[in-house]
Amino acid sequence: MSTTDAVAFWDGVYAARPAAGGPQPNVRLTETVTGLPPTDALDLGCGDGGDALWLARLGWHVTAVDISAVAVERIAALARSHGLDDRLTTVRHDVHESFPPGRFDLVCAHYLHTPFALDRATVLRSAAHALRPGGRLLVVDHGSAAPWSWNQDPDIRYPSPREVAAGIDLDPQTWTVERAEASGRTAAGPDGRTAEVTDHVLLIRRAP
Repeated sequence: MSTTDAVAFWDGVYAARPAAGGPQPNVRLTETVTGLPPTDALDLGCGDGGDALWLARLGWHVTAVDISAVAVERIAALARSHGLDDRLTTVRHDVHESFPPGRFDLVCAHYLHTPFALDRATVLRSAAHALRPGGRLLVVDHGSAAPWSWNQDPDIRYPSPREVAAGIDLDPQTWTVERAEASGRTAAGPDGRTAEVTDHVLLIRRAP
C-alpha cells in the first residue's frame, strides 16, 4: 500500500475520535524520564500528544512527529493553548520514507505499529544514531491488544524487547540495552474504558 493510503488511514483514525483536551503521557515515559535534565527530545508517532506535551511542560524542547496531519495539527493547537509552542514543534513526517533530522538526548517511540509497510528496525536504528552521547532511546511496544486497538488480529505475535533489540543490531560498544522487559498495567482507552495490557519496554543508551 502507498504512503497516501497510510496517511488516509491514520488521518481517519484520529478524525474518528474527538480531539483529546488533556492527553496524558505514557507511564513508561514518565518512569524513565522523571529526574533527567530537560534538553532535546524526539517523539516518533506522537499520536494524541500526551508524551510531547508532558515533556514540554518539564522544559524539554520536543519535536513531535506523526504521519497524520490531523494528529500534528491537534497537538500544535494544544501546545499553543497551553503556552508551550516555544518548546514543542510538530511535524507531519512519514518515517517509512525518511528519518527526521536533528540530534537528541531522548528519542521515544511508543506503539510505533502500523498495518502498512514499515521497516521498524531501520527506523529504530536511525533513532539510535540520532542520539547524542549519553542519550536514550525508549521503545514501548504492545505486548497485548487492548479492546479499543485498531488491530484485533487474534493471531498477531508480539516480538519481545530482546528480539526488537536484536533486530536493530547496534554495536554493543556504543549502545547498551538498559531495560528489556514485559510489564503489565491498567490502561484507559479513548472512550474511558479500562483494560489490563502488557507493554514491551526497551531502553537503549548511547555511550557518553
